Amino acid sequence: METEAAPNDAPPPPTLEHHGASKGPKQIGDRIFLGLSRGSGITLLVIMAAIAGFLSYRAALAISKDETNFLTTFEWNPQGDPSSFGIAVLVYGTIVSSIIAMVIAVPIAIGIALFISHFAPRRLASPIAYLVDLLAAVPSIIYGLWGAVFLVPYLDGLNKWLNEYFAWTYIFEKTNEGIARNLFTVGILLAIMILPIITNVIREVFLQSPKMHEEAALALGATRWEVIRMSVIPFGRSGIISASMLGLGRALGETMAVAVVLSPSFLLDFHILDAGGGTFAQNIAAKFNEANEFGRDALIASGLVLFIITLLVNGAARAIIARRKEYSGANA
Repeated sequence: METEAAPNDAPPPPTLEHHGASKGPKQIGDRIFLGLSRGSGITLLVIMAAIAGFLSYRAALAISKDETNFLTTFEWNPQGDPSSFGIAVLVYGTIVSSIIAMVIAVPIAIGIALFISHFAPRRLASPIAYLVDLLAAVPSIIYGLWGAVFLVPYLDGLNKWLNEYFAWTYIFEKTNEGIARNLFTVGILLAIMILPIITNVIREVFLQSPKMHEEAALALGATRWEVIRMSVIPFGRSGIISASMLGLGRALGETMAVAVVLSPSFLLDFHILDAGGGTFAQNIAAKFNEANEFGRDALIASGLVLFIITLLVNGAARAIIARRKEYSGANA
């Protein structure tokens, strides 16, 4: 009489090794993919190192011949006799205009992303998302021309209003009667330019928020805002930070739009409504063609500072995300 085999006598299930697969990248396709991936990473590092090396070498040539302090001089005349150039005004103008842009753009971008992803009906959300994508495709020179012809004249009234009611803050005090070719106008223009970039990234992150978390919160009686506050925004924090850093990177390095709108000067003025100021990118674009070899080295030195600032900003963002594990969407 035959008996059934015990469960322990059953043959082991097939494994990957039985099908010819291996744990290591021994197949030709795996080797090619590994080589291409590794080569891409190494190429990126080589390019970054080459850029840093070039900027450092040319900057050292200029700074070694400079008779003033490169970090604190409020003048840009490397072709003078004696030469004198510094980045104090450029650092201030670049950082202030970028901060203004971020303060305006990030909250608006979060609001637009939430509206598209969680509030607007699909028939309305798709056209709005398409319009946001179109804004990202507009060339920066078009933004600059629009800012110079339309935005600058219409901001005179806003500048006067801010000066009338907020002059006590000092930064909104207007001490001259010049038109609105100032850092405040540049910040507003940069906010408009970086808004689609930040919005698109945040929108995609919000769309990936776990639906089960949202449905569970609604089932427990949470309102729509409580669902957003407790489920969607915590999940998307890493995306918000990443999107903000992308926008900040463009704001720091924007050239043509700033060059068209801003009235450049090397007078350090903490009144952001006064005409004047300067940024790294705008100064390089305005002075590069007319500069001699030493002048170009000086401009490259200022570009090195902008390069370092951008690296520090992105490094700080990555450090914030790494230290706060709850920013990760997987842990939301």
